[in-house]
Amino acid sequence: MTLRVIRVLAPNPSVATLEGTNTWVVGDGPTIVIDPGPAMDGHLEEVARAAGRVAHVLVTHDHEDHAAGAVAFARLVAANVTAWRLPEAVKLHDGNRFAASGVELIALHTPGHSTDHVVFSDPGSGALFTGDAVLGRGTSFIDERDGDLARYLASLRRMLERDPRTIYPGHGPVVLDAKAKLREYLEHRAEREEQILAGLAAGDRTVDALVERIYAEHPSDVRELAARSVTAHLRKLETEGRVAKTGRIDERTWTIVEPKACARCGRPVKGRARYCGSCSLALLQGDTAGSA
Repeated sequence: MTLRVIRVLAPNPSVATLEGTNTWVVGDGPTIVIDPGPAMDGHLEEVARAAGRVAHVLVTHDHEDHAAGAVAFARLVAANVTAWRLPEAVKLHDGNRFAASGVELIALHTPGHSTDHVVFSDPGSGALFTGDAVLGRGTSFIDERDGDLARYLASLRRMLERDPRTIYPGHGPVVLDAKAKLREYLEHRAEREEQILAGLAAGDRTVDALVERIYAEHPSDVRELAARSVTAHLRKLETEGRVAKTGRIDERTWTIVEPKACARCGRPVKGRARYCGSCSLALLQGDTAGSA
């Protein structure tokens, strides 16, 4: 099945948005509009001209460059706007389906970049509209407000399980080999984690020092986003019990945590715990055999 997709590029270029935000018009009479974009009248009017009669207005997440113009656009075209947590929008749920002119998009909750992030899949064509979860060029960052790297990696794997063919990202060009791009993203995160652990082992103790080491060949204007990425990795490693932090936010340092052995069975344990998960459960259930 051939899917009709039109991109309307918002005039909001920046380091974070690349050439600007991609607004996607899907189908042909009526259409589905994904991410109306920023609250810029000229852009919203251009999207309305490209979209014609609109059945659904969908939002991948509530960041300003994707969602600020959504409610105004929905009023302009007399359609409902649906989003995970956008005020004045119809509540979006995982698995919701949106049909128009022979197209049916399925919503997949993909938290990580932000808690409310959703992508939209068209099983018939293999299209995947990925918002900020996957970009057409470069890599996505984890939002400091409510992002989570572990959940993001799970979301990438969930998208890969959909067997997509084409990615229509929130920023950058269309990706023609969707599965290769998703695998590239997973491999990139694994490589970055190893670089961070190597930096800590070499004596780097702060986010700034790790950024200076890992992103030494990158332009200075990406350092802020790089710091967010490094911080997200450190928080994931902390949750896993592999690193620990000390000090206040503005003076925070990080160190590698050497794995400890379970006091009951000798297997590795995370963080400051005395027992592994299995032994902790056994002890809670009253099984004290073999306990120290």
